[in-house]
Order: sequence, then structure tokens, then C-alpha cells
Amino acid sequence: MRGNTFLFIAQGSNNWYACVMSNNEEIRKLSNYWRELSDYDMKTAEHMLQTKRYPYCLFMCHLAVEKILKAIIVSGSGKHAPYSHNLVELAKNSKLDFDEKQKDLLADLTEFNLEARYPEWQKDFYKKATKSYTIKYIDDSIKIHKWLKKHLQK
Repeated sequence: MRGNTFLFIAQGSNNWYACVMSNNEEIRKLSNYWRELSDYDMKTAEHMLQTKRYPYCLFMCHLAVEKILKAIIVSGSGKHAPYSHNLVELAKNSKLDFDEKQKDLLADLTEFNLEARYPEWQKDFYKKATKSYTIKYIDDSIKIHKWLKKHLQK
């Protein structure tokens, strides 16, 4: 990595992306990569809700919001997004103005990332991930995802 130039290789929904972040086209490609994955994860969350896999629905909500935040960071900074799953920190890096309700949601969604992955928290997480609990969070996740996508398009 030299200055703002680095090689990034990843698989998107239809193809592989390899870009050296040195111009606007490459930045756009990387931002689109994160946006496509985010959209895919949000649809997956909706399918997990339909199949009553509530913990996985909540986990996918986290991933969808994480990836759209990374798209915004890349688009706005011209640099690769931080290697982080902490939505509160990613939100700060996005330079958007979040209200308190949105910040609380990001903090809650960040917890789903940890609770869904680590065995010592999974049992309690699975108990709390009821249908009503999950519906509340997927509805809020869809709202913030749409709000973030509007900011990405500006």
C-alpha cells in the first residue's frame, strides 16, 4: 500500500473485483461491491425471518448495515473501509449525522454480530430472538438501510 493506492480483490454477487484504489472508477467499483453485498444480506435477512430462523435474521441485519456503511465510507473517503464489525465506529467514519435512536439501533445490531457468532452468548441470544423481537429489529434495520442507501446515492 502506497498513499491511497492499494490492491483489493473480492467476489461480488456476479463477478470478482480487483482494483487498485487510485481513481474514481475504482472507488465506485468498490463502493458498489459493498452495496451489492449489503442488498443481498438484507434480502437474506428477510428470508431468514420467513423461515423463522430469527437469530440468523438478526445477524444478517447486522451484516447488511455494516456493508452499506462500508460502501458509504469508501465512496466518501476514497479509501478502503476499516476492518471492523462495530457499526457505531463505522457510523462515525461515515461522517453522517445519526440521531440517538439510530445510534442505539447500531449499538444493538453490533451486539447481534457477537451474540450470533460466539458459543458463550448464543444460548441467551437464541432465547431472546423471538418472532416479535426479530420483527422489530428487521423493520428498524430495513429503515436505516434505506436511509443509508439514500446517502450513498448523493
